[in-house]
Amino acid sequence: MKQGVIDSLNFNSENLEALFNDDENYIIETVKSIGAFEPQRWKEAFKKSLTRNLIEAKILHTAAGLMLPIKRYSRSPKKQVLEFAGLQGYNDKSKLLSELLSSLLEHIQDEQVVRVDVAIDFKGKIPNRVIKKLCEDREPFRYFNTTYYKSKSEKKSNNRLNIKTYNKSLTKNDTENIHRLEFSFLSSYLQKVQVKNLEKSFKKMEKTIKRFSGINVQISFL
Repeated sequence: MKQGVIDSLNFNSENLEALFNDDENYIIETVKSIGAFEPQRWKEAFKKSLTRNLIEAKILHTAAGLMLPIKRYSRSPKKQVLEFAGLQGYNDKSKLLSELLSSLLEHIQDEQVVRVDVAIDFKGKIPNRVIKKLCEDREPFRYFNTTYYKSKSEKKSNNRLNIKTYNKSLTKNDTENIHRLEFSFLSSYLQKVQVKNLEKSFKKMEKTIKRFSGINVQISFL
């Protein structure tokens, strides 16, 4: 039995900023909104460009030095999405992110989860039997240091499930040489599950991981 850990969790809310507005430990910086557009600032913070489907983009700054993206998409303009990415990164930032998410959990129980990334780490290479199983139903596509496994009918946009593998070693000289298999469960898969019911979805996710990779996995949350 392999351990699966949640590396990323995104949730949305109609009243997201109210979680932070009255707390001096947080500052919200507007990057894209009516009268504001600073795409370079977004790229500096997250190493990614603003996409056209974002009608609003803000950065949540914490007293601990974290920066988290807050997004409002054109497809759901009434809700903002807060992204927790890198919860299992083997570094201080991951520890701070986990602590922040833990402190918010009691306040976001009724919010809708829109993405969950489950990571399965291997010391050394991912076993060949796992790669072979992934390739039974999906075609590998390598982009820089990441290999994506796309279904044969999958188009550019996918809002259900993404699978990828990559080297998670902290440095080139890292003796652990960790490789990660990651399953991203997206909105269509999650079916409007609320934070308070997320763990009830783990069995379904574990079965999906078993189906595509052959791995028996148990998912843990924080």
